[in-house]
Amino acid sequence: MSLQTIWHKQRWQRQIWLTALLACLLIAILISLSSGSYQIGLTDWSQGLSETQQQVIWQLRLPRTLLAIAVGGGLALCGAVLQILLHNPVAEPGLIGISSGASLLAVLLIFAGHQWGIEIPAWGISVSAFVGALIVTLLLLRLSQRGQMGGSRLLLLGVAIGIASNALITWLLYFSDDQALREIMFWMMGSLAYGQIHPAYWWLPFILVCGWLLCQHRKLALLQLGSYQAQLMGLDLRKTHRKLVWAVCFISGMCVALAGVIGFIGLVVPHLLRLAGKDGPAFTIPASVIAGSLLLLIADVLSRSVVSAGELPVGVVTATIGAPVFIYLLVRRHALAG
Repeated sequence: MSLQTIWHKQRWQRQIWLTALLACLLIAILISLSSGSYQIGLTDWSQGLSETQQQVIWQLRLPRTLLAIAVGGGLALCGAVLQILLHNPVAEPGLIGISSGASLLAVLLIFAGHQWGIEIPAWGISVSAFVGALIVTLLLLRLSQRGQMGGSRLLLLGVAIGIASNALITWLLYFSDDQALREIMFWMMGSLAYGQIHPAYWWLPFILVCGWLLCQHRKLALLQLGSYQAQLMGLDLRKTHRKLVWAVCFISGMCVALAGVIGFIGLVVPHLLRLAGKDGPAFTIPASVIAGSLLLLIADVLSRSVVSAGELPVGVVTATIGAPVFIYLLVRRHALAG
């Protein structure tokens, strides 16, 4: 079998997988638009929606569904890129401290607002979370350049920053009043209710950076071969690393700003794709976006359906789904290695 035949076969297989994931995502979108305290059945879709049903879909459920698609896809995309960039299968924005830095600044603003009697708007909390992600990224880049750190040490540095941020958050929680404590805990558990109130222009830079990152699969394929091989192929490692880290920071910072802390999406989704035997960036990068959107949509439907009187924080649902899957992946990998 010639190399060209193998390449065409692999490309055909990638297209089949991506088409199947897109079909599942479309089904999940329909379920998301139909599910909730106000149920919309298949007969309603086929016979025509009433005015009330149209208002529920256009004003409440469609913005939330689009937010779940954007945040889930963005987090999974960041996880897939970081795992290739750092050559570590457990790398994700939460693990390298970006999400923790975003959480720290947002929690600090909520705490200060309650202490000083100032009402903080939701967009202010989102902006502070994004600034926190930028600060952590600058700190990581500066320390890595000063110490000439590799991927593993950069990962450990991010873990240390995350631990320090979580310690400061714990102090703020301890000294918070009841109202601030409830608001902080609800925000830290993740919710898709925040991003629905932001104006549409928030999405333009997010979509542009995601689109740029999707186009970097060739450079990521070179990075996956190793730093030495990538340099031999003419890749500027320092410039490429910096651009990729900034893109991951921007996307993950926006995700935390729009929906709070939602874990395990960026960690589990690329692992599941590798478990299916698909490891090339040409497939992993776009498939992670689709699969991440699908997973967060499913989690959001569950968060709205489990409790009849309200909704669960979607971050709790993703952690409940993701933690057992991650433990299974670790045990399976250890068994295969042994």
